[in-house]
Amino acid sequence: MLTHLCLDLTGITHCALATLRYQRRRVAEPSRSAHILVTMPDRRTFLAGAAAPMLLPASAVGANDRVSIALIGAGGRGRGVMAAFRELGSPAPAVCDVYEPNLAKGIEAADEGAQGYRDYREVLERKDIDAVLIGTPDHWHVRMMLDAVSAGKDVYCEKPMSHSISEGVRAVRGVRATDRIVQIGMQRRSTPWVIEMQRAVADGAIGRITMARAEWNWAISRPLDNSALPGDLDEEKFLGGSASSLEPMMFRKWRYFWAFSGGNMTDQGTHLMDVIQWFGGVGAPRSAVCQGAVIGMQGSETPDSFSAAFDYGSFLASWNLNYNNDYQNGWAIELLGDSGTVVLNNRGYRLYTAPWTQNREPVQVLEDRLPTIPHVRNFLECVQSREEPNAPVEVGHTAVCGPHLANIAFHRRSAAFLNPEATEVF
Repeated sequence: MLTHLCLDLTGITHCALATLRYQRRRVAEPSRSAHILVTMPDRRTFLAGAAAPMLLPASAVGANDRVSIALIGAGGRGRGVMAAFRELGSPAPAVCDVYEPNLAKGIEAADEGAQGYRDYREVLERKDIDAVLIGTPDHWHVRMMLDAVSAGKDVYCEKPMSHSISEGVRAVRGVRATDRIVQIGMQRRSTPWVIEMQRAVADGAIGRITMARAEWNWAISRPLDNSALPGDLDEEKFLGGSASSLEPMMFRKWRYFWAFSGGNMTDQGTHLMDVIQWFGGVGAPRSAVCQGAVIGMQGSETPDSFSAAFDYGSFLASWNLNYNNDYQNGWAIELLGDSGTVVLNNRGYRLYTAPWTQNREPVQVLEDRLPTIPHVRNFLECVQSREEPNAPVEVGHTAVCGPHLANIAFHRRSAAFLNPEATEVF
């Protein structure tokens, strides 16, 4: 069993990330024709001294102006996002995975004649690849992202962006030392109905946010399967130095082991806490506390049930997950303002006005799904235009800072605090 814990308690990089001071900035909606105001950090600060215009290099587009992508990490999610790229016209001539069955499935789902690789660095050497899609476990995200941008590739990286707060700081600095486009796979940032409600909240639909609540319930906890893996796995390439040994269940369910992931706290929490911060117009929280336990998922290191609380200064937030219960069977976010309430979930949103006792029926309802296509489209458009995507590295960093901080508090069994620049834990 692994004893490695990614606590981020020492050796945290000190740097002046001035761009984590949020400001209002225009970014493109999924539609090409409409624009709205959303909270975004200033990219230019990271390009200090780089006065040259952001021109589209010849290598940034593939044949017929299509962005050619390579999939690195061909599990179910990676293949699903690659399907969205292909639906939007991107060639997918290369797939990389360290597990033979996943590699075979990825090649089958890619272009006819696509080439398979075990080492992602060989993919980065290909001149015909414009961008990479990273769908690996969390402990590889930042390393692969920085290698990719250094090789001149744009990057779409699944969330959470980082495996620790210090890694997130390193990712922001490393990406901003280049001119590459990086989008973190937080699709709510490009979902039209989420953007619509964010704009309504920014315009005062619920007044001042006083509290936020995030929740995720699924009845999926089971003892982990530790039987032998079918097919060949390159264990050394999977581990990447994060642990000294690997049991089959650690590969099958890598998200439930600290060496490879921050657990469901960072996996699902990145999505939900980002929405809370985005709607609230704030960056990362200044402190967190957390309690959790493994209840039904025997063999797991990370909790399958937890309760975390965050202090944002202007409001408080909670984030609760239970994979041993299916009430409402999914995620939900409640934003409670002094003149109304918004509820968002995997079925859409509902807007209530205050006082609730006299207005128990929502004044606005929208039912819709949560698609991936708009977020991929936004990335592809930004690769062409060299404009900022909807979920750049700064947003990817601050979105997961709160969940990382809650994990630190869980291990400490006491509160954990974060500096205003989201670079140092104390």
